Amino acid sequence: MAGNILTGLVALIHCYIVYLEMVLWDTPRGHKTFKLTPEFASASKVLAANQGLYNGFLAAGLIWGLYLGVAGFPIKIFFLLCVAIAGLYGAATVGRKILLIQTVPAVLAIMALWLGL
Repeated sequence: MAGNILTGLVALIHCYIVYLEMVLWDTPRGHKTFKLTPEFASASKVLAANQGLYNGFLAAGLIWGLYLGVAGFPIKIFFLLCVAIAGLYGAATVGRKILLIQTVPAVLAIMALWLGL
């Protein structure tokens, strides 16, 4: 139960990231969230939308795994590992805050699922 709740939380986080990257990137909120100048945000808007799409695929995979119930265990683990690894890379290349936003929730969900919680 806790594993599915945490998996759902990770999926929701990624749905919000999709919204930030695909819709709000070139807005004051996007600028503040990602520490962007308006000029950079405008120039990188298409790249951010592409990145948002990939985050959407992560969320979709997690939702699919939840939908499948017990049979979705390996799917949830796979997509949570993808999120955790992407978070590690983001923390190493962009900022440590990503570690807390992506990697920690994904790892907690993996642990809870693995332990049957």
